[in-house]
Amino acid sequence: MTISEHTLKTNADEPVRRFEVFTGAGRRRDWSDDDKARIVAESYEPGATVSEVARRHAMSPQQLFGWRRLLRRAPEPLSPLSAPMFVPAVIEGAVAEPKPARQSAKRRRRTRRASGGSSDGIEFEIDGVVVRVGSGASPKAIAAVIGALKGGS
Repeated sequence: MTISEHTLKTNADEPVRRFEVFTGAGRRRDWSDDDKARIVAESYEPGATVSEVARRHAMSPQQLFGWRRLLRRAPEPLSPLSAPMFVPAVIEGAVAEPKPARQSAKRRRRTRRASGGSSDGIEFEIDGVVVRVGSGASPKAIAAVIGALKGGS
């Protein structure tokens, strides 16, 4: 046979015998989420293989492996018990003023005048340590003492 015998010859007088129309995506199927979950669960049953389950449902094993991977990565939905719950707050009557927070005895700092109210100096008590600063002390010395007390507590 020569190459010319393999070429398409048309005869305008011959009627068209067969006419095919391609529509859609062919073999592509749309699986519902329930179907996917059922097939994936079937592939996890003891003794089942992915290839066997895929063959039974006329699909490729790669597609089933993809569904299994997506299921592993999907976040689990919140159960009704773990969902956040809100309770309405009801305030009745006048609101009392909050009491100032009490400091622990260890962290309490107080100042008082030394020896019976005279103006001899200032006495600091911090964490059980008493420091007395005389009235003739310079402001720099007082600031240094206070800074040392703050740094050590």
